[in-house]
Amino acid sequence: MNSPGTRSYVDTSAFIAFLDRSDSYHKVFALLFSDPPELITSPLVIAEGHAWFLKRYDSYRAIQFLNFIEELTVLSIIPLGNEELSSGVQLLRKFTDQELTLADALGLFVMEQQKIETCWSTDRHLGITGVPLVVHQ
Repeated sequence: MNSPGTRSYVDTSAFIAFLDRSDSYHKVFALLFSDPPELITSPLVIAEGHAWFLKRYDSYRAIQFLNFIEELTVLSIIPLGNEELSSGVQLLRKFTDQELTLADALGLFVMEQQKIETCWSTDRHLGITGVPLVVHQ
């Protein structure tokens, strides 16, 4: 399903859709995660995912999420520093007409910086710079 050399950015919504069987996109992401390419994400996505499972379910499910992240060998978590944060804030200012979170803006920056070809997300905001979302291909 994935072509060699393809790198994809993974947003919180993709992790949630895969790990929460009640999500309407679960089947799509179950298929994608069955043979994933190299995946890239940010620490803020991991924090969002952990918080989502903690608030929606409980601390046990939140830890299960972190265990999944640790075991996902094709996943690289891009470190973020002051320069990346500043770039994310600039994107928030550029797209004030969108309801972007800082995690979304940093994802957009990472996709541009890393020349990412596809985005695993159900959040249409992550497609505003032209990187196609796998759910809309």
